Amino acid sequence: MAHQGNDHGKVHRPLGRLDMTKAIGKEEYEERLKAVQVRFMKIHQAYLHTGDAAVCVFEGWDAAGKGGTIRRMSAVMDPRGFKVWPIAAPSPEDLRHHYLSRFWERLPGKGEICVFDRSWYGRVLVERVEGFAKPAEWGRAYDEINGFEKLLTDSGTRMTKVFLFITPDEQLKRFKDRMEDPLKRWKLSYEDFRNRERWSDYEDAANEMLERTSTTCAPWLVVPANDKRFARITVLEHIAERLSAGVDLTPRPVGKDIEKQFEKLKKLEKAGG
Repeated sequence: MAHQGNDHGKVHRPLGRLDMTKAIGKEEYEERLKAVQVRFMKIHQAYLHTGDAAVCVFEGWDAAGKGGTIRRMSAVMDPRGFKVWPIAAPSPEDLRHHYLSRFWERLPGKGEICVFDRSWYGRVLVERVEGFAKPAEWGRAYDEINGFEKLLTDSGTRMTKVFLFITPDEQLKRFKDRMEDPLKRWKLSYEDFRNRERWSDYEDAANEMLERTSTTCAPWLVVPANDKRFARITVLEHIAERLSAGVDLTPRPVGKDIEKQFEKLKKLEKAGG
């Protein structure tokens, strides 16, 4: 009976409420992808003009599609104002400082958008589950992270946080696809398979993280990702909506100095012809 009670409780936690059957067709996906990528180009142009800044946090299961989603976003961005930070385990130098310090120096400047492929949430996920952080350390991290994100949003930085979740069977299928594709094998590591042995522990940690750090200023979007197309479009459209809220996306008019130079070039070209 106790086991049944635990299962019932899990259903009412964030990951347990997801409809893992959600999917969309290829034609709809491609149409919506093209539209949202155009919107991202407009957002980026607007940010370069207004000085707005944004942080996009990606968390989720191994092979859930974080990288593929980020690539669809970065493909249309100007690298001078867009940066992706793939976050790995902290270095020995990082460990000499507070765990948030290495993220402070990667935050966006005015007019910039930064994406974190994994983030400071490692403190309450992998560091918690694998014992790299003591219970007292990861236990106080929820409030530290909420405070950190409030500092950013209070200063005007826009923030989106997405968590991609897949089922164990779907993850194993994707691992198999990577093993069989020579161009994708680099994505696999021993840790990916070992982490599956602690699936329940990671799920508990993720549920608590989502419950305790989804705030008014920085809410989580939790996405069922068994269907890659559905997950990508859901995430990209959500990010575009959050980043464009209250921002004028109308393309800026050409400056008069540039317009004069352009007219001059046209006259010279005509005269030369």
